[in-house]
Amino acid sequence: MTIRSHDQFNTTVYSNDDRYRDIFGDRMVVMLNPQDIERLGLKAGDYIEFQTALDPTTARRAAGFKVIPYDVPQGCCAAYYPETNGLLPLANRDKHGNTPAAKSIPVNLVRMSPEGTQVALERRGLIAAAS
Repeated sequence: MTIRSHDQFNTTVYSNDDRYRDIFGDRMVVMLNPQDIERLGLKAGDYIEFQTALDPTTARRAAGFKVIPYDVPQGCCAAYYPETNGLLPLANRDKHGNTPAAKSIPVNLVRMSPEGTQVALERRGLIAAAS
């Protein structure tokens, strides 16, 4: 799911702090359930790349997000927008409101090395299934 921080109005970001979630100085984070972190073979502080799991013909990626354990439901992850806007295909829309389905983007996570290159996860896994 994509979310806003405390110091943000729509896509206007006023600071890199999110006092609602005790995250300060960085917006390039992914909030994951601690059990998902363990299941995927990740650890707090690892860096990942998001890869969408919607359309295999179109690569949609966003890289350089630091893993933060957070109280989100298992199978879900959360990151700020507009940093993750590139993951959202414009055709992926809510059936009733016809708005972009930014709260439901199925993604795979790929661990990155400190140098910024991809490293295979011990357990590759879909974080959330498409609905």
